Amino acid sequence: MMPWMSRLAPLCLFAFSTVAAAAAPATPATPPDTGIDGLMQRYDGRVPGAAVLVLKDGQPVFRRGYGLAVVEDGTPVSPATNFRLASVSKQFTAAAILLLAEDGRLSIDDPLKKWLPSLPAVADAMTLRNLLSHTSGLLDYEDLMDPADTRQVHDIDVLHLLEKENRTYFAPGSDYRYSNSGYALLALVVGKASGSGFASFLRQRIFLPLGMQATYAHQDGVDEVPTRAYGYSEIDGRWQRTDQSTTSAVLGDGGIYSSLDDLAKWDAALYDERLLRRDSLRLAFSPATKTPEADVPFYGFGWRINGDMLWHSGESIGFRNVILRYPKQKLTVIVLTNRNDPEPYPLARKIAGRWLETER
Repeated sequence: MMPWMSRLAPLCLFAFSTVAAAAAPATPATPPDTGIDGLMQRYDGRVPGAAVLVLKDGQPVFRRGYGLAVVEDGTPVSPATNFRLASVSKQFTAAAILLLAEDGRLSIDDPLKKWLPSLPAVADAMTLRNLLSHTSGLLDYEDLMDPADTRQVHDIDVLHLLEKENRTYFAPGSDYRYSNSGYALLALVVGKASGSGFASFLRQRIFLPLGMQATYAHQDGVDEVPTRAYGYSEIDGRWQRTDQSTTSAVLGDGGIYSSLDDLAKWDAALYDERLLRRDSLRLAFSPATKTPEADVPFYGFGWRINGDMLWHSGESIGFRNVILRYPKQKLTVIVLTNRNDPEPYPLARKIAGRWLETER
């Protein structure tokens, strides 16, 4: 650690704890040579914004909001602003399955049809492990939806769509294809195995025990997301609200809302056994399958794996997010945005580089 960082850490910890408690937008002082403000210029001002968190050795060394969470009334982004995580949610779905495996409620090698017996014969050979690692071959539910039907689909509707399709992209376990369908079905499995429903299980077994009070697998009409950011897309040169689509109510593949402050608590729990046992964490973070995707040589359970870096992005209408974790260096970078463009992964890599370069 650089000398200035060691002096900064106590100050950051104090600022983080007091500000988080008050849900205020203030941030700890940061060294001017990080250059992050310069990188974030396009998110600043009266435009849909972003929230950036850098954790080093368990401490927030950069924590700041840019731009607006609600463009219409000028509400600014703060570290307490809740963004729709989109596919960053998948790591929580995977963690729920691993928790239930620890409880003895299921096995990750259970046949999928043990839990969802209404699926057609083509699913006979599928296991929960296949769904966790995107090796099931399940069809994309988005491609099966009726484009003329504007109603939102839910996880149970994904099951109903797949019940009618006795075909797959490939034999289960023989290949890799990223699958939102698989994680929607995993949410249903969590609900059946726990007996409490997916959103309730996450709330009671993950979010509340970790102090993630403002994090929800959001269900319209059931819960209210506090300090919520709304999603926007740039259309004909103007930012227009595009917060929901027909797939936005599916929870298992991307329905969680969370903030920098709550995600810092999640990140801390991934270094010890306060939530998951060491063996479960090892499963989540170990290569389960090779992938052909750029910057993703391997996929674990809810995590992309590239050398020492664990990461996942999330894209939904009006939101683009990414979390990068470098466990060996005890470094995490999170960028949450409420706009359709750009993809923040390259930006997060540049931010991470500011700290990684000091350790070379």
